[in-house]
Amino acid sequence: MNSKAWAGKVALVTGSGSGIGAAVARRLREEGVAVAGLDLAPSSGVSLSLSVDLRDDVAVREAVEATSLSLGRPTILVHCAGISPPGSILESNDALFRDTYDTNVISAVRLLRHMVPGMREAGGGSVVLTTSINARFATPTLAAYAASKAALESLVRTAALEFAPWQVRVNGIAPASIDTPLLRASFERDDNPSAARERNVGRHPLGRLGTAGDVAQLALFLASDASAWMTGGIYPIDGGASVTRR
Repeated sequence: MNSKAWAGKVALVTGSGSGIGAAVARRLREEGVAVAGLDLAPSSGVSLSLSVDLRDDVAVREAVEATSLSLGRPTILVHCAGISPPGSILESNDALFRDTYDTNVISAVRLLRHMVPGMREAGGGSVVLTTSINARFATPTLAAYAASKAALESLVRTAALEFAPWQVRVNGIAPASIDTPLLRASFERDDNPSAARERNVGRHPLGRLGTAGDVAQLALFLASDASAWMTGGIYPIDGGASVTRR
């Protein structure tokens, strides 16, 4: 991409301590973007690392303010943070559903609430929310997670329509299985982690798990001016898994 197009840009990336968020932050930094990384854990390689619990509205507001004071007004948001607790519907209690929804969905609302007014004043911006292939398929072992990601996809479409008059674009990325610590932890819960990994790989026609770097490339495109006429879309990055859903 043309690095000149990124000159002076400031981005806020959540979940930047590891996995997809870390890869997105790294790619943006490579393009010369000033990046504030939000995570409960420290974020390396960013312009500003902030420890933030995204379930806390005050903490989110203060993080956006701190980013503006330190780096300048952010006009790019890439929201990668989330949780994926295992459990079927009957195994998942109210608290698990509430916490999953709070972390995966309402956190995005908080970020939009505190960032979009600044984007509007700046003349526009780009928001990328990370959903999941599981938003569109039955997922018996991840009931709360799948429901929360479906809600997030609905939020993408509504936000895109509400913010379009201000030239604030909102798009979603829907990954399948990405080789991150979160996915590896799910394999470790299986009686045979190696077999679990092989079964998962087999669900993807391209024959491998995705990488955080794969997702970061798509996020970079959607955050950039190269996608200036794209908003309200949910874009799968899944090695073909949604074509067949083996």
